[in-house]
Order: sequence, then structure tokens, then C-alpha cells
Amino acid sequence: MANKPYKPDYTGTITKYVFIESPDTTPQTLAIRAYELSEGVMIKETCFGLQITGKPEEVNNIIIQLRNIDPTHIFVKDRAFPPGDPRRCRANLGGARPGYFGHEFEMRLIKYISKGLLESDSKKGYNKDILSKLKKKSTDKLPAEKLQKIIETQEP
Repeated sequence: MANKPYKPDYTGTITKYVFIESPDTTPQTLAIRAYELSEGVMIKETCFGLQITGKPEEVNNIIIQLRNIDPTHIFVKDRAFPPGDPRRCRANLGGARPGYFGHEFEMRLIKYISKGLLESDSKKGYNKDILSKLKKKSTDKLPAEKLQKIIETQEP
């Protein structure tokens, strides 16, 4: 069976993921605001936030305004494929799209980034105790015995 040549549906556009991990803002809140701001931009609400596809300047303007809603809890990254792209759409491939496992992993980490951003914003400077602990950890050397133990516990 010969492969069908790929014809892109959304040339000249970009797609961005907008992740939200907030106690105060939901993906639905973001979606409603994004719909209010959009003029022909494709917006897809997901369990983690949104996918926004459109001309670069339109997508970026929407994202700037969305980040103003909850700047320490909204994160953005590029997506290589537009929503529904047959090369990546789970409707064609079956099961979860492989990138969602990465999103799951990232969603577990961004709450720590949010906390750090809140901490630095609320103190109008840096918390010296936290910085001194981080500096101390970064200069500690890993003992050779502990490294050997880590290596031995790794699966082949």
C-alpha cells in the first residue's frame, strides 16, 4: 500500500499548547476568554488547557492576554502539528497520542515552577534561605559509593 502524499491544511500557521495548573483558573475559563479574543483562530480545549492554531501574530497576542489571567500558573509551548493532523491524531492512530505522556510528566512539575514564581514575586526579591539551600546542594559532590549504587540499580 503506497503512502498518500501529505498536504498540509494549515500552512502559515503555528500551534501552541497553553497549560494551566491553577487552583483559581480552569481550562474552561481560559477557553472562554480565548474564544472572546479570537478572530478566526482555532482553539481546542483540552484537559490540561488549550491548543491554539492560527497565524503567529494572532496566536501570540491571544497567549499574552491569557497569561495575564494567571501569570504564574499558565505555561506555553510549541506544538509541531495542528489539531486533527492525520499524522498524529489519535483518531487515526488509536490510543493516546504519544506526546500526552510527556504532558502528564510536565504537568507534575509545573506546580513547583509556579510555586517558585510565586515565591520570587511575593518576596519582592529572593528568599535567601531557599537560595542558600539550593547553592549548598549544587556544590555537594555525589559520593562514589552512592553513584555505584545508583548504577547497579538501573535496569539494563
